[in-house]
Amino acid sequence: MLEKQSMNRKLRGLSFSFRIARRYLFSKKSHNAINIISGISATGVAIGTMALVCVLSVFNGFESLIANMFSAFDPDLKISLVQGKSFDVNSEQFSKIRKLKSVAYFTEVVEENALLRFKEKQMPATIKGVSEDFGKMTRIDSIMYDGKFILFDGAFQRAVPGVGIAGILGLGTNFIDPLMIYAPKRSSKINLLRPENSFNQVGAFVSGFFAVQQLQYDDHYVLVSIQLARDLFEYDNSKVTSVELKIASSVDKVLFQKQIKKMLGADYVVKNRYEQQESFFKIMLIEKWITYLILCFILLIASFNIIGSLSMLIIDKKADIETLRSLGANNSLIKRIFLFEGWMISGVGAVVGIGIGTAICLIQEHFGFLKLGTGYVVDAYPVVTNLSDSFLVLITVLIMGFVAAYYPVRYIKNQN
Repeated sequence: MLEKQSMNRKLRGLSFSFRIARRYLFSKKSHNAINIISGISATGVAIGTMALVCVLSVFNGFESLIANMFSAFDPDLKISLVQGKSFDVNSEQFSKIRKLKSVAYFTEVVEENALLRFKEKQMPATIKGVSEDFGKMTRIDSIMYDGKFILFDGAFQRAVPGVGIAGILGLGTNFIDPLMIYAPKRSSKINLLRPENSFNQVGAFVSGFFAVQQLQYDDHYVLVSIQLARDLFEYDNSKVTSVELKIASSVDKVLFQKQIKKMLGADYVVKNRYEQQESFFKIMLIEKWITYLILCFILLIASFNIIGSLSMLIIDKKADIETLRSLGANNSLIKRIFLFEGWMISGVGAVVGIGIGTAICLIQEHFGFLKLGTGYVVDAYPVVTNLSDSFLVLITVLIMGFVAAYYPVRYIKNQN
């Protein structure tokens, strides 16, 4: 019973402190400068909060854009060896996986490094030979920069390089000269007298270019048919370097990945889309939170205006403090009043800043007023507004506001 009464007294004290603080915040002070400084403090917090919301939303937008682009090239699951390069895809394990109803498409892949030559230009690249259902497993058509995704037209072998490779070698989709691909022979030693005899070579006509991500794919990858890759690298028809799976839409991808890992054992690694590009997404996440910390530091400096406005308010309300003491208020109650006052300044700034920032982001997301310019994958800055980011910003601002308000409030006893 006593504990309940004590709790009720504390709640009534908090409610009393909050009501007086709210009255101080919106009432006219004896010195107009206090109102101006309080307004400047709230405005500074609002601008900093708005910047945080907008920057985090832009980072979310770029992350979502790049993830969608990778999903047009990367499979739902990629299976490869932990040690070694190639394995037999006709084994009992993979035969069971191929027959699973949860597997929509099962794509065999042979991936190796080779040398490209077109006329007088040459460069190293990664040749990725894929089976016929690669176009159905991915959304490769959505990232075609020019031409069409064709690997064999019934008469000639075709190649689909990244747009970066096309620019370096000067390739075109209507050229009559083939793209030559060279790879060292695995079954013979290097011929020092005639080095050209130490390489397998094949030609393929370019059918189109894809554009995903410059450093990761566009400057390094060439897509060809798996039969051309097997002939070039001297692989048997049952050998692959990896297997790529597209999972049925109704299947839980996390549970299915665990199921595949259990079926294959410790000799194989099974990666989902995030794990295939783990380093890239980690770098983006680091950039996002470093930017967040820098803006938080700027916001903290803006929050220090609360110290000045609150200190002047304490001086202005010195007579009120003495009156409250005469009525029985202790130092703890008086400190809570002004602590709530400072906290409310930052709270008002935070709510206004989050509201304006969210409105700007939603307008950009739907109408795209801020343009990136020509030559980019998208015309306007991509923006994705997350409720979790807004909540994080609100908590951050309130913590900073509490820290800024606590400094002048702790000296009330000494000043009065």
